[in-house]
Amino acid sequence: MNINSFPAKKRAGVSLHITSLPGPFGIGELGENALRFVDKLAAMGIGVWQFLPTGPTAYGDSPYQPLSTFAGNENLIDIQNLIELGLIEASEASVLRELPHDFVDYGALIPAKRAVVSLAAGRFEERATADLKADYDRFVDTHDANWLNDYAIFRILKAQHNERPWPEWDRPYVYREEAALNEVAAANAARIEAIKVTQFLFFRQWTAMKAYANEHRIRLFGDMPIYIALDSSDAWANREMLRVDEAGRPEAVAGVPPDYFSEDGQLWGNPLYDWQKHADNGFSWWIDRVTATAELADIVRIDHFRGFESYWAVPADSPTARDGAWEPCVGDEFLTALKGSLGSLPIVAEDLGVITPEVEALRDGHNIPGMRVLQFDVADPEFRMEDISEHSVCYTGTHDNDTTLGWFRGSPGDIRSPEEIRRTQEMALAITGGTPETIATDMIRLAFSARSQLAVAPMQDYLGLGSEARINVPGTSKDNWRWRVTDAQLGPEVCDNVAKLVTASGRSL
Repeated sequence: MNINSFPAKKRAGVSLHITSLPGPFGIGELGENALRFVDKLAAMGIGVWQFLPTGPTAYGDSPYQPLSTFAGNENLIDIQNLIELGLIEASEASVLRELPHDFVDYGALIPAKRAVVSLAAGRFEERATADLKADYDRFVDTHDANWLNDYAIFRILKAQHNERPWPEWDRPYVYREEAALNEVAAANAARIEAIKVTQFLFFRQWTAMKAYANEHRIRLFGDMPIYIALDSSDAWANREMLRVDEAGRPEAVAGVPPDYFSEDGQLWGNPLYDWQKHADNGFSWWIDRVTATAELADIVRIDHFRGFESYWAVPADSPTARDGAWEPCVGDEFLTALKGSLGSLPIVAEDLGVITPEVEALRDGHNIPGMRVLQFDVADPEFRMEDISEHSVCYTGTHDNDTTLGWFRGSPGDIRSPEEIRRTQEMALAITGGTPETIATDMIRLAFSARSQLAVAPMQDYLGLGSEARINVPGTSKDNWRWRVTDAQLGPEVCDNVAKLVTASGRSL
């Protein structure tokens, strides 16, 4: 089986972000508990593990606004591995063991984990073995000129400016004056080195986890936002690829137009790409970006795929997305160049919402699978399961949805009317043939029955959990990305029940 492609045979998948893994150090990590999760997936017959973007997060802890599209999130580094490497003592990580095990308390976690990881990175030169140092040197040689050095200096400067966005920094740093940057590098050599060591430790652990998963015939399914954050090392170091001026002021920003759900549309605020400049240099930055993501994962979902056909551009001074306009993109040229470089396109298109025939033609013309979400489809009286294409990923719900049980019942804050919830309940029961008590399992069984080559359910649905286990509410910035599964929830009985579901569907490994 070719592990580096979209499944050629029907497979079952699970979505669970790395932060949501069980473990003793306050957050899911890339170590032993990740490997044990792979073991459980193999026992269940689940062949694909999907997770959210893995870049370093900032305010709000959202993985969709990372400080770098290339760097890894240091909060995911496995602490036990640092102990085994002799970089820290077990007692020095005791503060992390005191954190909650069933949710992530970011306010307490981030300063505590940053201190422990920084301690390990600062001792690397003194305590690391010769082989480990040689691996580190190779890592730096490979990535330093491309993104690593810029990222390290960006993090130093961001800290020096009280974590403010880079357009608000002192002028020499905003404009990347060479003398000023050289002075920062010389004055902070040890801290820059520690940031690079931290990234090495992240990628070393990730590589080991991916190898273990692939050895067990499990594909890793990553996620990549189409846009980057303005407050990122990528934007700071490569502003010429964006529609921003030298001071970082955007000409226009990203969003989506008004629709049924929002009369003002959605104003995301991300800077837009200067696609002509990307085309002029052969899309080299984009090719580097997708290549880097594809090294972490076997399949990559690209969020807001429709932006490759045309995108909603909103004047930067507009208070809402109402005043935007559709602008054409060079998606066909880009995807052709990407395939020419990678040899194939190991990507899935997030093509939800109002999708035009032109977007469908772009997707299908490059043989890219799309998405279907049953929570949306089942609520449509005209929906039929046979409408779902074989070349697609069928979900019960995504990280932006409530859990299936919460969706079915209607949770506090649900934007649907009581009548809409009642109609949805009736349609869900009719199409699944299930019951209110078993609706989560019934919807998984429905997804598994689809023609889609890949059918995915969030771990919360496999566990039959309600709205208390929801991981994200779009449009909000508090109390998201916190949910974690526990070892007790992943016990033998649950694994056996999931295995029976998967086997009965013909999607087992």
